[in-house]
Amino acid sequence: MNLPKNISGDFWGGLAAMLVALPSAIAFGVTIYSPLGSAQAAQGAMAGILGAMALGLVAASLGGAPRLISAPCAPAAAVLAAFAIETLHAGVEVNTVMLMLSLLGLMAGLLQVAFGVLRLGRLIEYMPYPVVSGYLSGVGLIIIGSQVPKLLGAPKGLNVWHALAAPELWSGKSLLIGAATALVMVGAPRIIKMVPAAILGLLAGVLAYFGLALAGAAPLTPEANALVIGPLGGGGASFTDAFAGRWQAMSALDLDTLKLLIFPALTLAGLLSIDTLKTCLVLDALTRSRHNSNRELIGQGFGNISSSIIGGMPGAGTMGATLVNLTSGGSSRFSGVMEGALALVAFLVLGSLIAWVPVAALAAILIVIGVRMIDKNSLHFLKSRATVLDFAVIAAVVLTALTVSLIAASGIGILLAIMLFIREQVGGAVVRRKLLGNQHFSKRVRTHEEMEILIERGDSVAICELQGSLFFGTTNQLYTALEADLKTRRYLILDMRRVQTVDVTAAHMLEQIKDMLAERDGCLIFSQIPQKLPSGRDIRQYLDEVGLIQTDGAVKVFDEIDQAQEWVEDQIIAAAALELVAETTLALGDIELFKNRKAQTLAALEQHMEQRSFKAGEKIFARGDHGDEIFLIRRGAVRILLPINATQTHHLGTFGRGAFFGEMGFLDGEARSADAAAFSDVELYVLSRKVFDQFAEEHKKVALGLMEGIASVLASRLRYTNTELRALEA
Repeated sequence: MNLPKNISGDFWGGLAAMLVALPSAIAFGVTIYSPLGSAQAAQGAMAGILGAMALGLVAASLGGAPRLISAPCAPAAAVLAAFAIETLHAGVEVNTVMLMLSLLGLMAGLLQVAFGVLRLGRLIEYMPYPVVSGYLSGVGLIIIGSQVPKLLGAPKGLNVWHALAAPELWSGKSLLIGAATALVMVGAPRIIKMVPAAILGLLAGVLAYFGLALAGAAPLTPEANALVIGPLGGGGASFTDAFAGRWQAMSALDLDTLKLLIFPALTLAGLLSIDTLKTCLVLDALTRSRHNSNRELIGQGFGNISSSIIGGMPGAGTMGATLVNLTSGGSSRFSGVMEGALALVAFLVLGSLIAWVPVAALAAILIVIGVRMIDKNSLHFLKSRATVLDFAVIAAVVLTALTVSLIAASGIGILLAIMLFIREQVGGAVVRRKLLGNQHFSKRVRTHEEMEILIERGDSVAICELQGSLFFGTTNQLYTALEADLKTRRYLILDMRRVQTVDVTAAHMLEQIKDMLAERDGCLIFSQIPQKLPSGRDIRQYLDEVGLIQTDGAVKVFDEIDQAQEWVEDQIIAAAALELVAETTLALGDIELFKNRKAQTLAALEQHMEQRSFKAGEKIFARGDHGDEIFLIRRGAVRILLPINATQTHHLGTFGRGAFFGEMGFLDGEARSADAAAFSDVELYVLSRKVFDQFAEEHKKVALGLMEGIASVLASRLRYTNTELRALEA
């Protein structure tokens, strides 16, 4: 680790973070070990301190999020305390339980390292919010429930309900110490912001205890004193005891016992990872930086491994200590290392004083922390019907955590979140919009006779815009939406551009639709099938692999919806016996714009026109070109394209035989607004405005008729556009 540039800021940040983390670490340690007996409570306090030290030194050095402070945390305390109680009730020896707690932290650390090596850091961040909210709220309630009896001074072994139901067993001294601690911890930040609230609360609890002791209401010795933690066993010697004594029960473990650790270790590793990465995301937002999730998991894993080896409790990146570090000047990972080093110094220097920390004061601190962990904002989900089920997931996770176990709560939460996701997918409309062929037309500009045919017979085609996921949960919805059309339409166009994925159930249903249309000589048409989805799947290739896209004529595939519509329109018009394929070159009098004009007048006009030919793909004019010509198509088709960038264009329309284009430049003389390119080999009449004005001086009636004809065709195009807009907005 390179020497930091802001050593003083990192020092003060690490010091402030240590002052926040250490009281909580002691309290968490006592919570875990106190069910094992009074003598073990002191070892729990030492485990919390050693955990803060090891995590600070190792996780900060190896992690991927500078400024992050790692320390023992509430989720670890909840899981380990519950595990200690369950194994103790199962008849396991106390020394074996203590060893299993260390092994549990060790296995969780190894799993976190594996998560990081397998690059699962990003996946853990996607844990559904209701699950995380419910889990943290459940942990908070478990912490509160475990500490209320200690706050009340009730005898050991009573749970929260029995303790609350027996006021005669309460200790007024414990209540006084706890109340002083909680009140100062909650109220002090409004007055004093320089010193962490947990430190002030702990000092208030210690002072309250010594006040009682001086008044003769409490003993002035820590030995055999139920109101305080008691002696830790000495400073430096405790490390040797923790390292050697913790493993002396190794011979008592067997394979069956180790199997009991697998699921709790997975739960603990997942919780600690989520807690850490959640804190990292908040830290990123505050510092406008980005952490390395996988590296951070590896660093946290090694930190928990180190902590377990020396007898400390596991932990994670903690929000409170991290924010204090940031606001106190911490700017690098050195601040986290400093927090760990100062925790060790505090233990060595203040080890004897820690024996005087009241149990009720630690219980009050943990109760305040537990209350703050409860996600009270989730109650807002009850105000809206759209989020009631999300609240139900949170409530189910909390109830499972309180009544069964945290392990079961995680499984229930994820299962319910998956069900909510499927419900959301199924509940969304898979058919975005459905139109008929006489309501929406292709961009091919057709003659008046052709448009009349499409308006009359266009209802033989249905155009459906699909969206979302086509999978087993939405296939019935899609079939129901299309069922009526399958009985009456000959062509079905499915616009696939908004489809996110297709599974084999949906593919099978589409194959059935194809067969139903084929029985009536119909055709299923796909347009704009996505080839590059975020998931990496190529839907077109998938449909080809399952045999849906074949060359038997029952299925057609087009790159654009407009191409699909144009092909269907051609089929409808061809069925009406209009010649579209073997087209002949039109004379001037055959063009709709000049029908019923005198042959002599047309001959005079034709002499003023140019005749030009273009091969398929040739550009006739480009956007920005200056020209005042109008182009009349004698044969072939022309596409009008709007350039988007150097490589992309947008298809505005296709003009066929007998149509005209370029009228905007002809009318206003401005630069061309789009590109025109030959879609097939074309032959054109070209009339410039300058030449037309000269012709109009001698043939005013013909010139007026030409202008009226242009206006009439443009008006007709606008009417068809209005028809489409009404259908699209319906």
